[in-house]
Amino acid sequence: MLAAERRRRILDAAITYGAVRVFGLAAELNVSEMTIRRDLDRLAATGELVKVHGGAVRVEGTSLNRGVEPPSARKAERNIAAKQAIALAAAARIEDGMTLAIGAGTTTLQVARLLRGRDVSVVTNSISIFHVLTDPEDDHLPVGEVQLTGGQRTPSDALVGPVANAMLERVRCDLALLGTHGIDPAAGFTTPNIGEAETDRRLIASSRSTVLLADHTKFGEIGAHLFAEFDAVDGLICDAGLSAAAREVLAAVVPLTIAEGTPAP
Repeated sequence: MLAAERRRRILDAAITYGAVRVFGLAAELNVSEMTIRRDLDRLAATGELVKVHGGAVRVEGTSLNRGVEPPSARKAERNIAAKQAIALAAAARIEDGMTLAIGAGTTTLQVARLLRGRDVSVVTNSISIFHVLTDPEDDHLPVGEVQLTGGQRTPSDALVGPVANAMLERVRCDLALLGTHGIDPAAGFTTPNIGEAETDRRLIASSRSTVLLADHTKFGEIGAHLFAEFDAVDGLICDAGLSAAAREVLAAVVPLTIAEGTPAP
């Protein structure tokens, strides 16, 4: 069992029963108690569980509903070094003069920060990315245009819905850069939000090439709504925390790039 799947089962158990015990999880998942403690440390670090003596309890308000999207501010605090490494690898693929379609997300936001001062144009459905690229107090804005789609706002600061989708049907971009809530070898790239799934599909359709950006914690996660099969994208950039087993699985279905500069598990 992959670590991401094991942590998913631990989190599901905590949400279902309110609390989990180290010895019980070790027996159920057939791993050592030390492995379970490391899993609980990881889940606690990302704010998904609260550690207590001998186990962990669920965070108030958590749910098994895959349609629930964590707030953008909470996600932005997770795995920052990994996201920055992924952003550097993505920025290296961007050439001056390009028109980019950039989807909402905390990893794509890191890419946007690297674009200030670059001769590129950007179409985005992200309020946060639009702000980063059009801040009037920044002396290093991109030379090209920055267009915000409009639409209905989601918890991840994405603009989605008919207004966003109609705008994206009328643009043509060189490269789309998108984040994802989950990556699963069978399920593909998924998100908890049905509106984001549809708008992400329009971002992909607007572009000649698409690259997905995701840190290693997204592997094994499955959101409620599919927005892309593996054959719909031209590349996936992950950080060095992705396990060897996961790398082998993903490299068989999509061109995979591992961003340097982040520690291996």
